[in-house]
Amino acid sequence: MINASYQKLSFSMKIMLAAAALTAVSSMALGLGAAETTLSDVFKAIIGQSGGEYYEVLREIRFPRVIAAFFVGSALAVAGAVMQGMTRNPLADPGLLGLTSGANMGLAAALAFLPVTSHLTIMAACFIGSSIAMIFVYSIGASNKQGMSPFKLVLAGAAVSLFLQAIADGIALLTNLAKDVSMWTAGGLVGTTWSSLIIVPFIMMGLFIALALSRQVTIMSLNEEVAIGLGQNTRWLKPVLLVTVVLLAGAAVALIGNLAFVGLIIPHIVRRWVGSDYRRIIPMAILLGGAFMIFADFIGRIINAPFETPVVSLIAIIGLPFFLFLVKKGGRNIV
Repeated sequence: MINASYQKLSFSMKIMLAAAALTAVSSMALGLGAAETTLSDVFKAIIGQSGGEYYEVLREIRFPRVIAAFFVGSALAVAGAVMQGMTRNPLADPGLLGLTSGANMGLAAALAFLPVTSHLTIMAACFIGSSIAMIFVYSIGASNKQGMSPFKLVLAGAAVSLFLQAIADGIALLTNLAKDVSMWTAGGLVGTTWSSLIIVPFIMMGLFIALALSRQVTIMSLNEEVAIGLGQNTRWLKPVLLVTVVLLAGAAVALIGNLAFVGLIIPHIVRRWVGSDYRRIIPMAILLGGAFMIFADFIGRIINAPFETPVVSLIAIIGLPFFLFLVKKGGRNIV
């Protein structure tokens, strides 16, 4: 009954509801935690009125953390949606296909071998690592005459993920940086600062490109031959979309570390609500992906306060059953 009523709403109304949910979750994440802040404290911190007891906590810890969570969730959700549309593979996800493990490897290499590791340097290393992972996965997935199937691609992604993660762990152990690499790649937002958000403009760039090409993704999600017949130049479109996915996944890892399942869960939920048109899927994925990540990080902060529960563990608790459910359905979209 609720789902049927929701389907009758216009897309603009659905977007407004998603934006309201994002606002509510963000307010909750800013106002609640180990430090008992009030709405007045939050408002004063937003307008820059210093002097409150928790002003520094809000301005220097919670604000950048919520902003980072929003953009990481949006980046991974949109990257997953674009991958699923472009490959017509409902099991596609930056984490499951090895892109985040590749970014982890790049991050470990940057910390170990580069003399200066600014956030931009780390993002560039993550971008290179994600690109290497994508090349490996798609080369393995298309290595025989039958071509790529959803399950073959996921199996290739699992193998490449383990391989690249082993390289990252090996680099960390050999260079005595295991603790530093583990802290960075554990998949959490602890220690996020305003300086970390220098990566956000690159995520915004990736989101903008995905929005601009959403119509083309919709056409590609039907069939490549249909896309060519409708005048799409897939020869340039595919590389641009792949670079966009790698940019989003690499930037997300550079901000919070390795994280899977967000790019799998959110696009399926969004398609259930708004249909198969990526002009609607991508903007909705931005809002719901950001809200989902903010909420997951908030739960990780308060479930065992004042200690942190790794957000990667919380998302895996939700994501693994969801993945198994998709596998049971034979890799079909749940639309």
